[in-house]
Amino acid sequence: MEERNKTLGEFIIENQKAFQYSSGELSRIINSIRLAAKVVNYKVNQAGLVDIIGAAGEQNIQGEDQQKLDVYANEVFIQTLINREIVCGIASEENDDFITVQGSDNSHNNKYVILMDPLDGSSNIDVNVSVGTIFSVFRRITPIGTPVTSEDFLQPGINQVAAGYVIYGTSTMLVYTTGHGVNGFTLNPAIGTFYLSHPNMKFPENGNIYSVNEGNYVHFPQGVKNYIKYCQREEEDRPYTSRYIGSLVADFHRNMIKGGVYIYPTSSKAPKGKLRLLYECNPMAFIAEQAGGKATDGFGRIMEIQPTELHQRVPFFCGSKNMVEKAEEFMAEVE
Repeated sequence: MEERNKTLGEFIIENQKAFQYSSGELSRIINSIRLAAKVVNYKVNQAGLVDIIGAAGEQNIQGEDQQKLDVYANEVFIQTLINREIVCGIASEENDDFITVQGSDNSHNNKYVILMDPLDGSSNIDVNVSVGTIFSVFRRITPIGTPVTSEDFLQPGINQVAAGYVIYGTSTMLVYTTGHGVNGFTLNPAIGTFYLSHPNMKFPENGNIYSVNEGNYVHFPQGVKNYIKYCQREEEDRPYTSRYIGSLVADFHRNMIKGGVYIYPTSSKAPKGKLRLLYECNPMAFIAEQAGGKATDGFGRIMEIQPTELHQRVPFFCGSKNMVEKAEEFMAEVE
């Protein structure tokens, strides 16, 4: 079969043995995400037609206004995972605390926990800009048969066994890794099937795009300001192009395909950064590294950070390897 005609289901079956715990559970997790993504995709595409856009009237644990589609996507992913009895715990950016999942026999025998941002960039829904879902999978570290604890979720990113994202845009794509490269699958909406469209995705080592919210420039650390000025200078292959969508999945996806760096630093407004380590930075860092890119907090590797709380925020520098390293040089100069 030609590689690009392969469905996600066929790809999962063929590559299951490459996963170190090949009991089929990870395949079932990816399959559950595939199903939930199709349901959410349907609602995203209906957003202008039904009462699903706009604010839900509540705030999440981060103090951010929840969009109606945030709440809907969160419920769809949680219920899909619970119904299939694959994971023993779920943590979501939209929930204050993690959810303990029991089997139908009230057991706690499942081996994996999943952490997710069910609808990244949801403030863009009302204006028809790409949004996404991000997920991260860990093998539990507490004994099988016992309820999960926060310890199972507060693991450094290097322990991830899978991570991925779904981007709901001009086409809907599911991109994921299990530690053996990164592959992208595009949904054919006519038949509801994901096909392998982007095998073995790689970040170009260099790029000419920098993605940062320059509206916050005055609040940025000096190292980031200096790097932005470097990107804008008319020298060598510069100035670079500034591209910032404000939806992490969309910015990351573009930069992985075209070559670029994404930066969400600390600032005087967000002294710890804004992005969540467990739901956004760790999974994207895992994908970036598997695609030959790099992800740091400006000084050290994202995936080596030991989390201390579920909704921990960190600064995030991610993308083409040489561009991230150049940004780190500017950070180190003023440290």
